[in-house]
Amino acid sequence: MLQNLYPDDFHVDIDYEPRINDVNYWNKYQIVHAHRSIGQDYAIVPDLIKKLKSMGIIVIVDIDDYWLPTKEHPIHSIILQHKINERIVMNLKEASYITTTTDIFANEIRKLNKNVIVFPNAINPKEPQFNEPTLPSDKIRVGWLGGSSHLHDIALLDSFIQKNQDINDKLQYVLCGFDTRGTVTQINPQTGEEQKRDILPHETVWVRYEEIFTNNYKTTTEEYKNYLMKFEQNNYVGNGDLPYLRVWTKPINTYASNYSKFDISLAPIKNHIFNRMKSQLKVIEAGFYKKALIASEVGPYTIDLVHCLNNGEFNDNGNAILIPESRNHSDWSKSIKKLVQNPEMITELGERLYNTVKDKYDLNKVTDERASWYKSLIK
Repeated sequence: MLQNLYPDDFHVDIDYEPRINDVNYWNKYQIVHAHRSIGQDYAIVPDLIKKLKSMGIIVIVDIDDYWLPTKEHPIHSIILQHKINERIVMNLKEASYITTTTDIFANEIRKLNKNVIVFPNAINPKEPQFNEPTLPSDKIRVGWLGGSSHLHDIALLDSFIQKNQDINDKLQYVLCGFDTRGTVTQINPQTGEEQKRDILPHETVWVRYEEIFTNNYKTTTEEYKNYLMKFEQNNYVGNGDLPYLRVWTKPINTYASNYSKFDISLAPIKNHIFNRMKSQLKVIEAGFYKKALIASEVGPYTIDLVHCLNNGEFNDNGNAILIPESRNHSDWSKSIKKLVQNPEMITELGERLYNTVKDKYDLNKVTDERASWYKSLIK
């Protein structure tokens, strides 16, 4: 985007395998901007950063996730075993500058390096995946879209469907991103040896997600459950009327089109340091799609969101429903019910959220700010 908007000012190379020891390779750059590390060998990067800086090259390290996930994260043990978190911290300390996505994370990084700049995640509103129309439906569709590392976040919703039994006939729950690909990594506790094998469909975390979104398949017919257990990617006849809809994963350049499949977006996250340092990307995506958002009142979701309820009544200032940590046990289901009882607020909250994000997180604007910053560094 930078090179497209400023072809006369910037030339950008994206290189996943830079020639680490080739001085001539590095001499053609004024800025090296790396995500977490330069190349795959973390151990040599701090010395490489020092060398590049001695050559007059500005070295910027970008980071958008806290360097050590919590124990419940699937790659926690692997990161510890290979000391990746320690390597990332060393890179951050050596860098000329750090870029990250929120002021919350920036303040944490400044404990290691004071030169931190915030460029938020942003969206190109002209990109087709953010312009997919939402088809009308007789049901109100409640959806979640994300990756495979969120089981403990999704678990905050546990039993929310059971608690909504009196309105479930008006709802369709939509789970987006379903994926049976991948491997299982097993680590021998005595030797530390890693062994990998292909994951079996029923072992994937997505089945655990699905159990939460179907109340352990109690909301589905036996016929539909049998279809789901085949893990086939063809469409089920009459899926618009189903109480639950599985939506398979899509490539990175089309995944956001899944927001068109629901009306209310859910963003549950547990309150711990890894989540507090995350970006507000789900807020931004839901906003550009004009979706009503119900989110945890944690970290990144407190940046732009204002709770829209006072004593159970909608106010004119809020742009989302926020769930306090102490109310996880009850308010996810209550908030969905509140919107079902006031369907006009689904549209209204979507419009309010869109107005919150449409200018602030437009990729054109953020790229302009990035270009100005790069130019100031060179000057």
